Amino acid sequence: MRALIFDPFAGVAGDMTLAALLDLGLSLDWLQGFVAELGLGPIGVQCERVRRCGIAAVHLSFELPAEHDHRHLRHMLEIVARAPAPERARQRAGEAFRRIAAAEASIHGIAVERVHFHELGALDSILDVLCTMAAVEELGFEACFTRPVAVGSGSVAIDRGRYPVPAPATLRLLEGIATTGYDLPGECATPTGAALIATLTGGVRPPAELVVTASGYGAGSRDAAGHPNVLRLLAAELTAVEQPALQLLQADIDDLAPEYVAPALAAVLGAGAVDAVVLPLTMKKGRPGLRLEVLAPADRLDDVAHAVLRHTTTLGVRHWPVARTILARSERVLEWRGQRIRCKLVRLPDGTSRAKPEYEDVLRAAEVLGLPALEVRMAVERELPAGLDDVI
Repeated sequence: MRALIFDPFAGVAGDMTLAALLDLGLSLDWLQGFVAELGLGPIGVQCERVRRCGIAAVHLSFELPAEHDHRHLRHMLEIVARAPAPERARQRAGEAFRRIAAAEASIHGIAVERVHFHELGALDSILDVLCTMAAVEELGFEACFTRPVAVGSGSVAIDRGRYPVPAPATLRLLEGIATTGYDLPGECATPTGAALIATLTGGVRPPAELVVTASGYGAGSRDAAGHPNVLRLLAAELTAVEQPALQLLQADIDDLAPEYVAPALAAVLGAGAVDAVVLPLTMKKGRPGLRLEVLAPADRLDDVAHAVLRHTTTLGVRHWPVARTILARSERVLEWRGQRIRCKLVRLPDGTSRAKPEYEDVLRAAEVLGLPALEVRMAVERELPAGLDDVI
């Protein structure tokens, strides 16, 4: 599986993302043609090689016609809907703008429909989002991940005054995503860059093992000594990973009251187990019992075994090394009726994909909305093919 990995060690912005994709191999001719087909007026695309603290990178800028109109979310979505881009690119671009609108609305205490896309809605931000989402498709990336996002320090001027970095909208967009670089000077992460990472990656970190096939650097406008104003993107290949360093623990129990099984499982998982199940057994002399089976990392064997012995009535635990093959996976976030629902996505060996909403998020959404949990899950699954099922 071909994957795109954000490495925003010095920050992220929309133009830096698109520039890094050009450095990864995106055709400038393709980008110029795509921009021309958007029908947004006479727009020039300027691309040059620059150096930032000794790092060679691509710097991208657009020559834009004068524009003074404020836009609302519906205007942004209309532009996205008519863009000559693949369906998934349009869906992702729409999601990015919805995220920005929701962040602004929550910060200012207004309805999403009333949010003005002034600076964020300028043509360059529209181009950054739409072109990036289309470029990800053009380059054939099937999954996206991110390392921690450097946000910077100091303050930034917005239309209502100066606020500490990261700006309020940026911080809201990065909720649930690992951040770093609070000692770097200036605004390192912009709202548009944060929205791109949140939409494409959902904050999911890259797997521990991968094969990097290419790297690209996109430069921002600043060129301060000692502080490389660049975003690094990695192209990588992911495959199913063998993980032999696991232990299977097993205990047969005939004297544990059923109501204490659930807390025992919780304790075992809390001790570091990867998974735990309970199976019914018929034991000696026809006694009913249960078998507890636990999968644990080898380096957590002692902790997990101790939890089994402490939270059940067994007198011993059997264990032996096992191996397993796991599928490459990623996670996306679906906004459904105002609720954030994480969806787990995996690629099967035959190339097909599978997606499932996270149980805890379904329960939370059901409680908030006053709906049956099963109804929420079924409704979310109906929306998966339209927005998430094909993203890995």
